[in-house]
Amino acid sequence: MATLKNLDLNAWFADFSGQFQNLNMQEPGQWPPAPRYVSFIVVALLTVVLGWFAVLSDEQSALDAEREKEPHLKEDFNNKLTQAVNLPELRKQKSQVEEYVLQLEKQLPGKAEMDALLSDINQAGLGRGLQFELFRPGGIVMRDYYAEQPIAIKVTGRYHDIGSFTADVSNLSRIVTLHDMSIAAPVATGGQNAPPRTDTNATLTMEATARTYRYLDPNEVAEQKKAAAAAEKKK
Repeated sequence: MATLKNLDLNAWFADFSGQFQNLNMQEPGQWPPAPRYVSFIVVALLTVVLGWFAVLSDEQSALDAEREKEPHLKEDFNNKLTQAVNLPELRKQKSQVEEYVLQLEKQLPGKAEMDALLSDINQAGLGRGLQFELFRPGGIVMRDYYAEQPIAIKVTGRYHDIGSFTADVSNLSRIVTLHDMSIAAPVATGGQNAPPRTDTNATLTMEATARTYRYLDPNEVAEQKKAAAAAEKKK
């Protein structure tokens, strides 16, 4: 305590500041202790600051980027964990979907069965006593995994027979859909201004487009993929 009481701060500060006077910048090794220590501290601080901006700032940016990924990674982990927990149920659902797709594929005829299907549509109309005025298959439209066959039809017959024919077509073992249907009622003898006849036994005319579908064989699927790839390259 006596040492602290006897310490002359003014003299100490004068001695400390005096060590910074008349310094030879060419020979820092010969400087008094105070300038050497202060210079060491300043250089150390500058080194730390420059190192932060040169190295650590990039690392900090990388760390921030990784932190931003963390919520997405957690969400992805939780989703995969849920899938893993429900894996048996998901496999069961996958099996059910595959069965359903297989059943649908069985309803699509192959290339060799198309003629038989067209004959079935024709026989469905003849079986109901309808007269075919038009039965014209159109050009085949190729899709990714199936082909679409449009058929323009025009039949004449009674109202109930036409209705039964459309029901028979929908109940065929193969998928057949009817589009753009129009039924024309006969005009009474009194001319165009006469009211239309409502007799269900009268002869009506129905025009429609029947569309049936067939699956593509492996060679046709490969050709479709090649065509799609070629189209992508041209873009």
